[in-house]
Amino acid sequence: MGKLDHAFAEIAAVDVDPDADFSLPGWIYTDPEFFALEMDQVIRPSWQIVCHLNEVPNAGDYRTIDYCGESVIVIRGDDGQVRAFTNVCRHRAMRLVEGPTGCARKLVCPYHAWAYENDGRLSGVPMKSEYPTLKLEDNGLVPVAVEIWHGFVFVRLEDGGFPSVAAMMAPFEAEVAQYRFEDMHPMGDVRLRPRAVNWKNVGDNYSDNLHIPVAHDGLTRLVGKTYRIEAHGWADRLYGDVARTDRQNFWEQFYAAHMPRVDHLPAEAHGRWLYYKLWPNMAFDIYADQIDFMQWLPISPTTCILREVAYCLPDSRREMKLVRYANWRINRVVNAEDTWLITRVQQGMASKTYGVGPLASSEVCLRSFARKVRALIPEARQPFAPAAGWSKR
Repeated sequence: MGKLDHAFAEIAAVDVDPDADFSLPGWIYTDPEFFALEMDQVIRPSWQIVCHLNEVPNAGDYRTIDYCGESVIVIRGDDGQVRAFTNVCRHRAMRLVEGPTGCARKLVCPYHAWAYENDGRLSGVPMKSEYPTLKLEDNGLVPVAVEIWHGFVFVRLEDGGFPSVAAMMAPFEAEVAQYRFEDMHPMGDVRLRPRAVNWKNVGDNYSDNLHIPVAHDGLTRLVGKTYRIEAHGWADRLYGDVARTDRQNFWEQFYAAHMPRVDHLPAEAHGRWLYYKLWPNMAFDIYADQIDFMQWLPISPTTCILREVAYCLPDSRREMKLVRYANWRINRVVNAEDTWLITRVQQGMASKTYGVGPLASSEVCLRSFARKVRALIPEARQPFAPAAGWSKR
């Protein structure tokens, strides 16, 4: 049994973690060696969302994502199939495309004009006779694994044995299906928001249930005491039910009072704010009026970038447009509050006095994430940083 097999066996076990009552240690939120190791063992083998199929509707339409030192192109071929490739010319490693989106019937390198079909085949090389060893069939674009789940396109840089998106979300299939993800379209362009925090701090905050009544007055007024969290293997489910009260501000009351009927959703879904956090760094915020996806992509041990897009079903009703605006007004405040929180937590993680903190029994999502990280990288069990060079020994 290999190292990852042992790790996954431990992750699958319910009571194997001797450190279950403690958080991950502060040093792994700042340490360059740990960061390099988790990029190889956590992020590169994990699925990452890129776009929706409706964002690449025609042959040659593409979207890109940059992370872990790689740039990946998701492109629709002339045959209608959506594929992914590294954004690297096979000649001199030049990037083929710039920016998050575009359309190209051929991908032509801006350095030496090598041309690739939208299925990845190398089809044109200027002065081809000058390359004595060149075989076109051996120099197509390097493919990247693709998974399509309910219309969303995910990629994975390498296989590390983690479950598919469909497998992670299997416990919620019936609930997700009713929202008709496949039919949704983006409400705007991808937003990139840099944050001066370790990527794990964003996910920890997303899964943290105890800070809601303390730090999010508006969200608390909106969902009251209905907020709940559940850990389900490789995905977490969080939710709260919207209620109208006299304590709410204008936009909170407007949202609670004016959510229009969505015929394909059951009555209980109209007032439910539903969240899914997928291993290791992605989340869907699901509302009756729209859905948002967010992922927190690592940049360095102490920086990351939030990558976000909102999606919705076509709906020209005035009340739906106003409710979506109210949603944005409410969540703009929540996001600002979370940014303040994670920034201060990151500063605290740098303190040499902080090792690990106790976890409450109700913090099931934090417990689940920490168990996985400790199983994959056992050094995460150490409260304080080992001597430099520990990852090479």
